[in-house]
Amino acid sequence: MTYAITQTCCSDATCVAVCPVNCIHPTPEEPAFGSTEMLYVDPATCIDCGACADACPVDAIFPVDSLLGAQKEFIGINAAYYADRAQVQAAGPNFHAWGEPSFPRSLPSDFAPIRVAVVGTGPAGMYAAEDLLLHTNAEVTLIDRLPVAGGLVRYGVAPDHPATKGVGETFARLHSHPRVRMHLGVEVGKDLTAEELAAHHDAVIYAVGASSSRRLGIPGEDLPGSLPATSFVSWYNAHPEVPPETVGLSAERVVVTGNGNVALDVARILVTDPDALAGTDIAGHALAALRDSEVREVVLLGRRGPGDLACTGSELLALGHLPGVELVVDDGDPRTGAEIDEAAAGEKAALIRELPREMVDWAQPPPPGRRIVFRFHSAPVEVLGNDGVEAVRVTHAAGDREIPAGLFLRAIGYRGLPVPGLPFDEATGTVPHEGGRVVGVTGSYVVGWIKRGPSGGIGANRTCAAETVGTLLADAVAGALPSPAYPARAFGRLARSRARQVVDARGLAAIDRAEKARGREHGRPRVKFDTVAALIAASKGSRLRSPR
Repeated sequence: MTYAITQTCCSDATCVAVCPVNCIHPTPEEPAFGSTEMLYVDPATCIDCGACADACPVDAIFPVDSLLGAQKEFIGINAAYYADRAQVQAAGPNFHAWGEPSFPRSLPSDFAPIRVAVVGTGPAGMYAAEDLLLHTNAEVTLIDRLPVAGGLVRYGVAPDHPATKGVGETFARLHSHPRVRMHLGVEVGKDLTAEELAAHHDAVIYAVGASSSRRLGIPGEDLPGSLPATSFVSWYNAHPEVPPETVGLSAERVVVTGNGNVALDVARILVTDPDALAGTDIAGHALAALRDSEVREVVLLGRRGPGDLACTGSELLALGHLPGVELVVDDGDPRTGAEIDEAAAGEKAALIRELPREMVDWAQPPPPGRRIVFRFHSAPVEVLGNDGVEAVRVTHAAGDREIPAGLFLRAIGYRGLPVPGLPFDEATGTVPHEGGRVVGVTGSYVVGWIKRGPSGGIGANRTCAAETVGTLLADAVAGALPSPAYPARAFGRLARSRARQVVDARGLAAIDRAEKARGREHGRPRVKFDTVAALIAASKGSRLRSPR
């Protein structure tokens, strides 16, 4: 019996580090790392020790004989990666040998502790903090503009992916580390400047992500009911900056442009039986809205063909196992069927080969039941309506078509925003850097999507953070970091004087306990507080009510 890695793989390579026979690939030392959708266990080399399963932060690794239903497909997916051994040759003679760390950690034994501020408590920031705490004697200040930690793990992962959220438990153990000081509810650029933050630390790592969404630039894009998918995701995850009334589900059809993982998340949540979501941490207002929802059909628009599906194969496979949901391919463009039929085994287009194809009559309402329609070679050119979305005009081989819809979501990617006090590249939406070192700003560093753009999942941030921390430590050893102008405790006083309500590690723990207590009352893992006021009240031990 061997083990297999399954759908929720985060690719952070924790499993690689603990495997005694190096049977999990690609490793961070191999060229393919970061370009594959997941990591894979070599069934010919695995010795069934289970170390990888114990270490996996997202509970994605299981013995193959324990896999059931849709998860059984991953037995073949893992084995297929090693089938022709081509990747063994590509990796070279050391494919099954331990590699050296890409970014070694070395500080002189008598090196004084450095003070490092990490701005952002999502995966990128927490991987950087973990690296510093595990490999150095650094003192870390965690800062977030929201009064609760978690970032993308808390507000970006779909509620029906609880295993993926498990990485948050790993990060949470760092919140109370004796060398960590936490200041939540403090916004750099608003409550204090980047210069003030730098004056209190040897170095500052910005892990602020890519919090805005790309725009289409088409007429009607700003009509009520036309939203970025990021807002929809925040809505169902109880983000305090997205109120309950943001999303309305009174129409039978929703159009989503894009077919990446976020688009699939949005479509899946819209058509999933609300009873199946009732046992998750989905926002109370979202669960109530979904129970009353009129939505029966979600149309996924792909500007290119099925060969260019942007989602991962594992998420696409999982979509096909949604109870009571039909998947359909719109056969209105002759190129679509041909591309699916000609796709080679293993290509994503081949994964939808068995789906029914239909010449959809968009003038008609959706048929009974719930379904997701894949429409390829079609891009939105205008959102139509008066007081709200009524239809979306899209391209078609024989001329534009109008698809009646009451909600239009664009899932075409995230974009970083400028960080006050740092340079910014408008073209890429990132901060210019060299190995994570911000260009022209001594002692400042970036990690995550603000560094590399909105690419890669949660685990990709681990290697990204390793590079940045490696650069920072090299600068520290070289004496290139500026010394703090103020003593360590001074920053806490500054933060509390500028921000109205600062939440520390004790307050964060109080929020966690209160949300889990609310969850127990309703048979759920937690019921999140969905306003800043409620989060602050919970941090102080109060119970300010917010909608379930």
